Amino acid sequence: MTPAEPDPTALARHRLEQWRLRADGPAERSGDALTLPVRTADGTPALLKIGASNSEHLVLRRWGGDGAVRLLRADPHERVLLTERVGPTTLDALTDTEACVIVAGLYSRLHVPALPRLPSATEALRRWADRLDDLDLSVPVPRRLTEQALALTRDLSADAAEVVLHGDLHFSSVRSADREPWLAVDARPVNGDPHDELAPMLVHRWEDYAGRVRDGVRHRFWTLVDAAGLDEDRARAWVVVRMVRLATGAAGADASAAVTRYLAIAKAVQD
Repeated sequence: MTPAEPDPTALARHRLEQWRLRADGPAERSGDALTLPVRTADGTPALLKIGASNSEHLVLRRWGGDGAVRLLRADPHERVLLTERVGPTTLDALTDTEACVIVAGLYSRLHVPALPRLPSATEALRRWADRLDDLDLSVPVPRRLTEQALALTRDLSADAAEVVLHGDLHFSSVRSADREPWLAVDARPVNGDPHDELAPMLVHRWEDYAGRVRDGVRHRFWTLVDAAGLDEDRARAWVVVRMVRLATGAAGADASAAVTRYLAIAKAVQD
């Protein structure tokens, strides 16, 4: 039998005692993670995170608080982090344009030289491309798009200069803070091409597109590219590849709607 996953609440109680912390507010659940506002023994406000991604501690140490939340302590084995306190406000409070400009400004700060211990997003794409024909798709994806994505994957991976990517940088993974107006949180880090960071900002807050998907996607895409000084063609190619890959991996009750969203984005950036 597979061992049961540790109870996040029990882990939090244990860590409060072990690290001499005291709870300072209600816990927040997000997926498998639990975040609890705490104060350290000297009264410093902090956040205790249970269920961090496997490599989050690595990039937080590397970033050293530059554009991202500062790491205070970590137990990588149990995926527990203690970070500086950030506020509850996310970029969801801002307009698309405002949020995209802020995220674009974080790219250059977070995209530091690749870390040897992080997985390569480019290598993962190569493996996906190699087995694409054997995938059992829940929802069919037009052949012309899969063929385009395969060709782009070959071209992009041939000369990919990898840096550290946040891996999931979007409206909800940037929070208000005292030290700086906005800091990135909840990294799912990989090494990859810096142009391969845009996709989450195009997918999230889908409801805001309401009736204007093409124009809305293109507006976010252009704002990110221009504000970050990225190469338009390379950024577009990576978005297409990412959307097709997400579409081929869609499953469950929402698979059809998800594929529709991903393919709409892939088409919008090319129109």
